[in-house]
Amino acid sequence: MARIKPQTLLQQSKKKKGPSRFSVATTVIYGLIVAGMVLFIFATCRYLSRRSKVQMEDALSAVEHDNAFGERKKVDIPRYAVISTSKGSITVEIYKEGSPEVVEEFVDSCSKGRFKGMFFNRVIKNFVIQGGDVDSAGTTEDWTLRGKHYSQLDTSLKHEAFMLGTSKTKHDGGRFDLLITTAPIPDLNEKVNVFGRVIKGEDVVQEIEEVDTDDHYRPKTPIAIIEVTLKQKV
Repeated sequence: MARIKPQTLLQQSKKKKGPSRFSVATTVIYGLIVAGMVLFIFATCRYLSRRSKVQMEDALSAVEHDNAFGERKKVDIPRYAVISTSKGSITVEIYKEGSPEVVEEFVDSCSKGRFKGMFFNRVIKNFVIQGGDVDSAGTTEDWTLRGKHYSQLDTSLKHEAFMLGTSKTKHDGGRFDLLITTAPIPDLNEKVNVFGRVIKGEDVVQEIEEVDTDDHYRPKTPIAIIEVTLKQKV
């Protein structure tokens, strides 16, 4: 049997180690590829998760909006209201589009009977009559002071007489007052949310306007609001 020289064995050993070095390099490359794929998959999943969350929130928001719209739509806003007073009845047409939130509050107050038994607590001749459960002289007295300078105001901003509205001042406890103009008032929008017009019973408004009042414009003889009835037709 022939002996293999040590030099030959050394060369054979080097040839065997070659593939081993190649295998390590390949493993490193494959490892980098796998790590890149993992990072890509992680980033993709995170993006899809965020996108799904946003879509879910948008869908919920749309559902809530549709529900709110549906609930508002269910509220059958009447076209007319009849204010029965101790002097007679006043029929008003309600402007649904002008101030929808105010109209809804008015309808809610009517349905809960909040005006029943209330009084006209301010009567200012050639200006307004004010009734309801708000006893505040601030608005009407301020208008009266301005009314003394009526001729100096911009007449292009006048509103007609017999308009129905409520003061813009927020009241505690869901209180709501009713104001009916008895003459054109300049700059009415600064103080009042107008949401209707008297179409019948102007003579009753004028009769209330003519009652005697004290120095604070309170009627000396109480004038009651018996009830306010909502109607779709008159």
